[in-house]
Amino acid sequence: MFLTRLGFGSKAVITGDITQIDLPRGKKSGLVDAINVLKSVKDIDFCYLKDVDVVRHELVKKIINAYEKYYNDHPEPEDKDSE
Repeated sequence: MFLTRLGFGSKAVITGDITQIDLPRGKKSGLVDAINVLKSVKDIDFCYLKDVDVVRHELVKKIINAYEKYYNDHPEPEDKDSE
């Protein structure tokens, strides 16, 4: 894992979109795992973008909002195999 290889004065930026994880349903994402593990570590910050940050067509905002509502209303079951 490259995060364990940071040198003095180094900075790392990890980008990802947890809404675009291409794994089978119920499989654990390394990105989501890293967020959960590292969110309480001092000097590590996260930036979450919302629909208001979309600079594409207005319809894209509506699509993002529709998916967000759907997944909030239909949460996925936890992955039992990766525990």
